[in-house]
Amino acid sequence: MAGIYIHIPFCRQACHYCDFHFSTSMKKKQEMIMALAKEISIRKNEFAGQTVETIYFGGGTPSVLTNQEIEFLINTVLENYTVTGNPEITLEANPDDLSINRITELANSRINRLSIGIQSFFEDDLKMMNRAHNAQQASECLTEAVKYFDNISVDLIYGVPGMTNERWLQNVDKALSFGVPHISSYALTVEPKTALHNFVQKGIIAQPSDEVAHEHFMLLTEKLQENGFVHYELSNFGKEGYFSRNNTAYWLGKKYLGIGPSAHSYEGISRSWNIANNALYLKAIENNQLPAEKEKLTVADRYNEYVMTGLRTIWGVSITRVEQEFGLLYKKHLLTEAANFISNDLLSLQDNVLKTTSKGKFLADGLASDLFFINLE
Repeated sequence: MAGIYIHIPFCRQACHYCDFHFSTSMKKKQEMIMALAKEISIRKNEFAGQTVETIYFGGGTPSVLTNQEIEFLINTVLENYTVTGNPEITLEANPDDLSINRITELANSRINRLSIGIQSFFEDDLKMMNRAHNAQQASECLTEAVKYFDNISVDLIYGVPGMTNERWLQNVDKALSFGVPHISSYALTVEPKTALHNFVQKGIIAQPSDEVAHEHFMLLTEKLQENGFVHYELSNFGKEGYFSRNNTAYWLGKKYLGIGPSAHSYEGISRSWNIANNALYLKAIENNQLPAEKEKLTVADRYNEYVMTGLRTIWGVSITRVEQEFGLLYKKHLLTEAANFISNDLLSLQDNVLKTTSKGKFLADGLASDLFFINLE
């Protein structure tokens, strides 16, 4: 099974922390939709023999598209690819786009999963982040969405400067009160060249604290596990049957096709990425060219990627798979480098599978990088 990711590079306004590719000008929206459809069509041979299981509209803010525009892109996929009978079709959406009428329209479309960018239910946090919605819209959209959609994910951000543990738990409790079956949660990160980075440099906003983020993470995991959620990936919690099929495929190393400016693709032995520039993307597609760079992955690259994604998940890193796919040298390297972390209760090795412990889970990315194979040739 494989997935198709469609990047919608438009937002109504720029969040202060975001470093994803987007434009706040909608002038080229219609032209972009036609270009996305064209790229979907001209790349169909890349997925010959593959069955598409998931279609994911990410961004940017995909909910700036009309239902007709979304349906047009879905139909283009269905016309050009072999798609499973019941694909997971996710739309990332912002609360300010989810009016009652819009939610009912989406419920009557092929979209069967909503990923709603709440981030916080507190007005002060939303203003600091420069989110396009307010706290009232955050609550109102969920009140309506759960009436029409069974499969909803809510995004929350922790580690916000000045956010107490009590306030963070109020955010989590508020999300739980709507009965959603999936929550994605991320630490506020200061990315280069963002407005947040500028504000932190000038002392306008305090530098987010790693210690606070760790406390919030531990409170989150405990609270969600108490409420029947499975912590199946570092930033993702779902009830049984509600894990993101799109994201799970990515973490398990399945193939995916990225459509649109800045979108990434992976086909097992190489990865590619489209140019992160709307004007250049549109020009290339108009000329029947794919504006992408491609990189063939070395054995070390593929091993490192497997370790990175595997340690973030409940499925861990299979020692047997490492030996079968990458060789005995990589197996020995992994076990040697992991030994110290196992003795310090940051990693566990059971049934020939390496996983993070509850103590090591927050450190998963750092632990993975320490287990990387660095090819010095």
